[in-house]
Amino acid sequence: MEGSLNPWQVAPAPAIMTCPSATLSLRCVLVSLALCVALASACPQALAGPPYASDDPQPTELHGYEVYAFTQGSRGPRGQEGGAGIDFNYGAAPGLQLTAVLPVEWESGPAQPRHSGPGPVELAAKWRFVHEPARGFDLAFFPRLFLPPTQATRGERHAALQLPLWLQFGGERWSTFGGGGCTLRGGAGTRDPCEIGWALARNVGGRLQLGAEVFHRGADEPGGSPSTELGAGATWDADEHLHLMGSIGPGLQAIGENARTHWYAALLFTW
Repeated sequence: MEGSLNPWQVAPAPAIMTCPSATLSLRCVLVSLALCVALASACPQALAGPPYASDDPQPTELHGYEVYAFTQGSRGPRGQEGGAGIDFNYGAAPGLQLTAVLPVEWESGPAQPRHSGPGPVELAAKWRFVHEPARGFDLAFFPRLFLPPTQATRGERHAALQLPLWLQFGGERWSTFGGGGCTLRGGAGTRDPCEIGWALARNVGGRLQLGAEVFHRGADEPGGSPSTELGAGATWDADEHLHLMGSIGPGLQAIGENARTHWYAALLFTW
């Protein structure tokens, strides 16, 4: 699922927490990723993916369903933006998940009224081509096709194709996962941004999972600024079929232009 903006006003992070340049930001990301892997690569596999921006290689169980009723958003100097919708996943074959996302998006700013409308429809397939339970290692390719609404009045107006790889190490209590890729966009005046992220999560008490992540996105337009975010998340299993999850965190890079805070919340139904 693969999100970004917030309704609560949060003061900018102190200067010591910011990454003012792309070089320093990438260094921050790489150090954080190395730390996550070091902490969890030897740990005895926890549920991953949402509510984090970093995805995981685990497909939906064979002939099973996972349906997220989600909302996400961010808040920055230009106002608020976000969306809500349904993220539908089906285990079509061993190691293969088919995904369709139907969102509605909205935005508002200091000098403009609130606008809303349908967002890009997302069609995707997650193929886990490496599965080594003994080592606790998995690797998957998760291409995503974004199709803009036929009457798009905001946001992306051209189809886009995202090509990420996601990997995971873990066991019953700990899991560390992440990866990244690039998005190919067809619109004039755009760039093909790449992203990389990593998360560390731990099951607590059987029904609760807590985690944290660092996520970096490249600029998606000429002259734009890349962004780096931290996030803290939680998932609670109400029962076998209902799961509640959410995440929130600050932006660290170019917060005068990018989101200062971002959030995600969802109800997950599984059967």
